[in-house]
Amino acid sequence: MIRINLLPHREAKRKARRQQFYVLLGLVSLLAAVIWFLGFSIINRQIAVQTEKDEFLKREIASLDKEIDEIKKIQEQTNALLARKRVIEALQANRTETVHLFNELSKQVPEGIYLRTLAQTGQLINISGYAQSNARINTLMNNLDESPLLERSTLVETKAETVVGRRLNSFSITTVISRQTTAAASPPQGKK
Repeated sequence: MIRINLLPHREAKRKARRQQFYVLLGLVSLLAAVIWFLGFSIINRQIAVQTEKDEFLKREIASLDKEIDEIKKIQEQTNALLARKRVIEALQANRTETVHLFNELSKQVPEGIYLRTLAQTGQLINISGYAQSNARINTLMNNLDESPLLERSTLVETKAETVVGRRLNSFSITTVISRQTTAAASPPQGKK
């Protein structure tokens, strides 16, 4: 019988399998390292892109904040100009008010009444003076109430006084001036 020694053959197969295992282990390790490197590179690239987007957004937000500040300044200037315009329009609408008031008072003050002071606070007008009798004060108040420019006349006080040797009645009246609107104050424009 022939005797074959299989031990070296088995040893060679084991050695070949071991080498194959180490080669496969090396390839798998290399493949894992390549996959890890690719993943790391892709994630770092995405982080860099996102950081770049964030920086772009920060720059745009800063420029928009500047524009918003400019818009607020322009709105404040616009509001200030509109307030000035309203004041000027109010002054324009009521600029002849004093002339109309004195004209109306000259028409409505009856004989025997002497005006001493005339003071205006807003729409309220305080009139004080002397009258020859209480009936003339009553006539003055009725005339003021019938006036298209004045309304709500109220007698504050009346008292008898001696002025330069004459006995007169001192009085104080408050009345309200009715504001004329620009549409009512301007004459109709149809005929010239």
